[in-house]
Amino acid sequence: MSARIHALIPAAGYSVRFGGTTLKQYAHLLGSPVIAHSIDAVSRHPAVAAVTVALAPDDGIFDELVRPHYAAVRTVTGGDSRARSVMNGLAAILYHDPACEWVLVHDAARPCLRAATLGRLVDAGLRSAQGAILAVPVHDTLKRADDAGRIESTVDRSCYWAAQTPQMFRIRELAVHLAAALAAGECPTDEAAAMERAGAHPLLVMGDRSNIKITGPEDLALAQFILQQQSLDG
Repeated sequence: MSARIHALIPAAGYSVRFGGTTLKQYAHLLGSPVIAHSIDAVSRHPAVAAVTVALAPDDGIFDELVRPHYAAVRTVTGGDSRARSVMNGLAAILYHDPACEWVLVHDAARPCLRAATLGRLVDAGLRSAQGAILAVPVHDTLKRADDAGRIESTVDRSCYWAAQTPQMFRIRELAVHLAAALAAGECPTDEAAAMERAGAHPLLVMGDRSNIKITGPEDLALAQFILQQQSLDG
């Protein structure tokens, strides 16, 4: 496989939904910070040449807890939103490795990505001219609410998917379209939204419901269970 792929992990957020004083990306999970598991997970594909992590300007934890075990991981200062952190990360990757063709953007707090799931995304992404993301069909019944918090209607869930990461795009196209969205005063919450804004239709690749994103302390126990099961499954 000749395509050169970099992984980018935006980790400049302050985890306001997580609670407590520990940032969720540094929470303890099976003896390592959550972000270490996420770095491991997104690095497992042989085509992933390198990993870059976007950190908050005042982050003093990464070098202490993660850097000693991940000397090859490059870091860059992130921004005040996910979109700006990703933009900074893309610029750093292109500066240090102008031969890079593709980028995989992965959540710092999504540590349970399976190698097989990553493989499906990479295979599909390389065949898609407009990129690809992991996602799973929505199974819950969806309700649309009015301004008073009452049910307005029930939404047909058959065409709805819940987005996951990684999300995979040609790096220069993502950089151009994300920069355009930011310049217009918009702040996409994921990379696919920036591509969609430019008229692209990224491919939905079947993800895995075990590929959870840690948003609260209760998710750590579930992530621990999932990782332990994955280790038993080989």
